[in-house]
Parts: sequence; C-alpha cells; structure tokens
Amino acid sequence: MKKLFEKTITSQEIYNGRVFKITRDDVELSDGYKTIREVVHHRGGVVIASEIDGKILMVKQFRYPTKEVLYELPAGKLDKEGEEILAAAKRELEEETGHIAKTWESLGFIWTSPGFCSEKLYLFKASDLTPTHQHLDTGEVLDYISIDKNEVFSMIKDGRINDSKTISALMRAYKL
Repeated sequence: MKKLFEKTITSQEIYNGRVFKITRDDVELSDGYKTIREVVHHRGGVVIASEIDGKILMVKQFRYPTKEVLYELPAGKLDKEGEEILAAAKRELEEETGHIAKTWESLGFIWTSPGFCSEKLYLFKASDLTPTHQHLDTGEVLDYISIDKNEVFSMIKDGRINDSKTISALMRAYKL
C-alpha cells in the first residue's frame, strides 16, 4: 500500500479577495516528484434542506459564473473566520426564505471541488419551521419558492436541478 501525502515546500499568496484567496504552492508528492498546486482557499459555508407540508424550500437565482438561473437549497458562506456553523445555517435559512426552524440535524459536510479548492460546505436538515420575514443581503437577488418534494426529485433526475450542494444535501436529508 502506497503512503499518500503531499508536502508543501513553499506557498505564495497570489490573490486575496472578498470571498477567497489563491495560493501557488510548490509541493513534493509521496513518490518524490515535485509539482505546483494552485489552491483556492474559501472559508466554507452552509446548505439547508427543509420542507413544509411536503414542499421543499428552495431559491431561484441567477448565478453569474454559469450565466443561468439555478434552483438551489438556501445556502451561504460563513461570514467570517471562526463563525459558528449552526448559527450561520440559521441565519441563512431566515435571510433567504423568511423561516426559522426549531429542529436542526447535521448532515455532515462535502468538499465542493477538492482538486483545487478548500471550500467545505456543512449540510443541515431543518424542521418545525415558522415563518418570519425574508431579509436578503445587499446585492443578493433571489426568489424563494417551495416545490413539491416529488417534483424536486424529478427535477434532479431530468437535469433541471444541477447544483451539486443541493443534490448532495437532499441525498443525505432523504437518505437516497
């Protein structure tokens, strides 16, 4: 059995922005080969699966990188380094859907693109919902909608929902 690891020799920050930073790292692989890794460092985020009366709470929003309107579960980035993860999930659910939940279940986490990015998304299932009011962040434009659970799974199967965090969270929430 091979011992798998990569040792960082040097790391240089080449970009530091509002949402992420990028480093260019010289690394040595476990077989001694030396190469370069460009890494996007992201502080992570949360994704929330929830439903009311058999309908899953979702958002529709235009995503600039894809140039498309996507159907997604409510989600958002951790606002600051060290932000408590459950608190971020509660904040995002209320901001995007105008609901709070009494019951929260952790569904673990996913790495979004581990070949080049450190983004780790924490997945939750929220239940016992109460409506409050939606309060989106400045610059955030989306429609909150609720879609029949069976229709959501049909949308995944036929390709109308292609957002990986949404599919992952729903798979875990409904044990599919």
